Amino acid sequence: MKINLVFNPALESLFKDPSQLITFDANLLISPTRFGKSINFEKYKTNWLDPIFDLFPNISIHEAVYEELVDINSKKYIDSKSSLRIHKDSSLTPLEKILRNTIESKIAKHTKYLIEEDNKDDRGEVKSLAFLAVKNLIYFASHDINAINLIENAEKWETGLDNISSLRLFELIYYLYNKSDVERKNLKMLYKFYYYLTKYEQSINIGWGDFIKEMDKIYTN
Repeated sequence: MKINLVFNPALESLFKDPSQLITFDANLLISPTRFGKSINFEKYKTNWLDPIFDLFPNISIHEAVYEELVDINSKKYIDSKSSLRIHKDSSLTPLEKILRNTIESKIAKHTKYLIEEDNKDDRGEVKSLAFLAVKNLIYFASHDINAINLIENAEKWETGLDNISSLRLFELIYYLYNKSDVERKNLKMLYKFYYYLTKYEQSINIGWGDFIKEMDKIYTN
């Protein structure tokens, strides 16, 4: 994925107030595997999950995302987080459910999710985003370019997600760089794994040092 180094008001807002509710996508909770390489769960937990949950006290996920946590380590970890809020569609009022169904239909046509079949493809993202839109919740964190595009193209695609703001993985890595006690060499490892692993990624993205310099220019007053 190509990183987009532009100012994100959502990230700046979290620098000022990290207690705001953030809804996470499944891809930020499962230890990753890319091109035959992987980060083992303990390393992922130490350098990503633990500091994220320490710094952001109000993390939430939709119940459809919880169902996607087939990795036993990730599921056990999430189950251990008593502070985690799980969005449940059963909490919606009858009127909210009608609105949710309308928004889901608008979102789904831009994804692989088929409402009538309730298939697994993109289900977590569609369910999460529709719930956020209905409840007027603002922040959705994801490493899925399709989910991010649903938000960023909300007006053009008429997805009904105009009031939702996306948070990208690289932005949260930068947040950890500034606010956490994680060794910076380990944050560099995460950045390289997600954005600088292949020759193609190295041709479209900047290296770790330049990434930090450019982000500092954007967010350091």
